[in-house]
Amino acid sequence: MKPHSLRYTLIFAALAVLTLLGGGIWFLSGHSPAVWTAYAPKEAKSPADLPQQQIVQSALPEITPPPVSEALSQRVVEYHMDVQLLADTETLTASETMTWTHPGKKPVQELYFHLYPNAFASGNTTFMKESGGTLRGDSMPAGGYGSLTLTDLRTSEGVSLMQRTQYVQPDDGNTNDKTLLKVHLPQPVNGGESVTLKLQFEVKLPKIFARMGTADNFVMAGQWFPKLSVYEPAGTRGVKEEGWNLHQYHGTSEFYSDFGIYNVTISVPSDYKVAATGFPVKNARLVQDRKIYQFYADDVHDFAWAASPDFVVAEKAFSAPQVPGVKIKLYLDPLHKDLQERYFQAAEAALTAFSKWYGPYPYSTLSIVVPPESGNGAGGMEYPTLITAFGAAEATPSTSLERTVIHEIGHQYFYGMVASNEFEEAWLDESFTSYAEDRLMEQEYGVATSLPLQSSLVSSSQPLNLETWKYSGDDAYTRNVYIRGKLVLRDIERLAGTKNMDAILAAYVRKYRFKHPSTADFQKIVEKVTKQSWQTYFDQYVYSGGAPDFAVDDIRLTAKRGSGDGAGIQYDAVVKVSNQGSHYGDVPVKFTFSDGYTVQQYWNGEGKTTSFELSYKAPLVSAEIDPEHSILLESKHLNNFRMAELEHSTLSRWTLSATTLLETLLGTLVW
Repeated sequence: MKPHSLRYTLIFAALAVLTLLGGGIWFLSGHSPAVWTAYAPKEAKSPADLPQQQIVQSALPEITPPPVSEALSQRVVEYHMDVQLLADTETLTASETMTWTHPGKKPVQELYFHLYPNAFASGNTTFMKESGGTLRGDSMPAGGYGSLTLTDLRTSEGVSLMQRTQYVQPDDGNTNDKTLLKVHLPQPVNGGESVTLKLQFEVKLPKIFARMGTADNFVMAGQWFPKLSVYEPAGTRGVKEEGWNLHQYHGTSEFYSDFGIYNVTISVPSDYKVAATGFPVKNARLVQDRKIYQFYADDVHDFAWAASPDFVVAEKAFSAPQVPGVKIKLYLDPLHKDLQERYFQAAEAALTAFSKWYGPYPYSTLSIVVPPESGNGAGGMEYPTLITAFGAAEATPSTSLERTVIHEIGHQYFYGMVASNEFEEAWLDESFTSYAEDRLMEQEYGVATSLPLQSSLVSSSQPLNLETWKYSGDDAYTRNVYIRGKLVLRDIERLAGTKNMDAILAAYVRKYRFKHPSTADFQKIVEKVTKQSWQTYFDQYVYSGGAPDFAVDDIRLTAKRGSGDGAGIQYDAVVKVSNQGSHYGDVPVKFTFSDGYTVQQYWNGEGKTTSFELSYKAPLVSAEIDPEHSILLESKHLNNFRMAELEHSTLSRWTLSATTLLETLLGTLVW
């Protein structure tokens, strides 16, 4: 997800330029076409031989599943869903048949479902209390509450489980939060066995401010259905004991789920157009005053859809060396109907580059939804094979249009295929995607990111593998997960070399494609490619909130007359520098003398302090640590620069030069 707040935060970050100057800056230095085979899904095992009760029929007819392709993932879950949009009441009514195949070994007698729409049920839910009803600059409209009501839950034999359910709150104990539901089964499910449950539910859609809901006649159905939690076998993400990974929906958290198969029928008013995860099994058909769509997707871990009568739809077939064939579909707000080519070009650039860098895009479709301005809270979000751009607020947007599309398509890899736990290790999605986004924006559009400027925004460094709700506020979450994590990756690139970094990321994606990796898994790849230990580095900058903090503490000058006839004055200087933060080696220090001569030396970073001794024919004017701000993990630059005490006339000339530099530099800050 692209953090909307960064767009505004970076404007204020221009103030950091003055800090940098005060610190001595002298210059701005599914699937591709394949052989389809008939495949019969493994028959789900009933949880018990129990007395038969009356079976409640689904509200909509059962779906005949289409054939499926060769599996790319473990396909732990399988969903068959029918959903109807009742536009007048902004309600979804749906039935769901869910089959789960136990991936572990120990018997399991409880299943856990995420009921994400319940985050918007009242002002007392965990999400609303933590977010304050605001996300990425968008606030909940008056009367905007919504929720999910489970109306029926049964085994495949028709045994009701409604009295076997319980809302749980493992993170904060907030009894007003109903985003996680435990279901106690009649009998255990053993490892390798399957269980099938049938659910019926209704969703009162909230007003859009946080990803899902309605805005006028636009609907974004993201995280809209009861979705099974992830059961992690031992070894997954380094866990020692197998079990459920359970978290509520928090103000800063996103999602985590298992790969599987989705077969979904969507019924909407006849004038509505639908965009969805996966591909249409057949053309939409009209039944009285309704339009019926059917979509299918496999090897994905979520299913989202959007609908509006106002969509301007465009399609384009695209292929590239690592992209055998993808149909790109645009669902544009009318304000952006003339911007089709910009969206297509950004999508093609992203698919081409990311498939080259991180492996082939494996799906046959990619849908881009552009919400109306009133639905901007649903914008800038990723779902498997479907992304949302920001809401259409202007007819000729800046390259933020391309940047958002590229960022969200990047999530098809870091989140989509490399499906890490966004509750606990969000940086594995957002930081990695932001890293790829920056690289492609510069390559394709010539738009370079001011990394030192972004570094100055990270005022509070915190561990990157922190559970999202444990950051000290949403601002700290954003600046660490989106910015600092990206800077750590850039720093690894600086230390290991660009060629090695390319190999690291390619190997990481290749190994953990359609799996659930952890930060430790990424560290192992870094060490394997570079053939050296990175434990100290990860301990300082990833597993903790380490940051270097360099300072020029003191400059002492002495003058003496040289020996011999005609010898001039010799100036000696002793410069004391320190690092009050985390260890960092190979630190450049620049020394400037009054006649304009400069010299750069390096500190190996050992110890907290060191001194440099210099002798020259002209007095030392200043010392500056990391003059080009290449050490991106330092955010405090004010104390990196120090001027020596000079005679008044020399100091005046130096101040005039610095003033001229300041005026020149500020003249280049065109945003």
